[in-house]
Amino acid sequence: MAAAIGVRLEVQDPIGNMIVDIGGGTADIAVVSLGGIVAAKNLRIAGDRLNQDIIQYARDEFKLLLGERTAEDLKIAIGSVLPQPVALEATMRGRDLVTGLPREVLVTDVDIREAMKSSTATLIKAIRETIEVTPPELVADIIHRGIVLVGGGSLLRGLGALIERETRIPVKVAEDPLTAVVRGAGIILEDLDKLREVLIEPEHEKAIG
Repeated sequence: MAAAIGVRLEVQDPIGNMIVDIGGGTADIAVVSLGGIVAAKNLRIAGDRLNQDIIQYARDEFKLLLGERTAEDLKIAIGSVLPQPVALEATMRGRDLVTGLPREVLVTDVDIREAMKSSTATLIKAIRETIEVTPPELVADIIHRGIVLVGGGSLLRGLGALIERETRIPVKVAEDPLTAVVRGAGIILEDLDKLREVLIEPEHEKAIG
């Protein structure tokens, strides 16, 4: 909810808003209306999980052991969830699992996309499932207003376009998506009396992943 408030969605109005917050440890999907969360999912699939996917892919495909920071750097440098107009390349450096010695391999955005494919599909599935349990009148609002992405994961190349393709709903990345939650928390503190009711934890929120 803080993220929705941070990007100035009209959370207390009788209209449907959908926000997807893809952070480091979790991805939070929510449909918000009348100051409450109508439908929501929480997944343990976000930036850190994608890093682990890349680490596992390097082990399986190249017999190379990567560190978490290396995987993160590769994700930022060439990570994508859709084919890119121009091929992206980067050097993957790690320890050879056979010899124990340092080794480097040239990889492309295709490799990183393949590594993240399963987790990306799980995220898309969760977004679709959330839409499916949302009341039709609120879905109509979401189709008109679009899905808003926030969090560091929202900056992954092609993610917005992929979600739009799979849901047939417009998707936009919020301005300054990394600070949406912090901005929202600040707004809540400034107007606590007015926004107090939106802070209640929804009982129906479901954790998956």
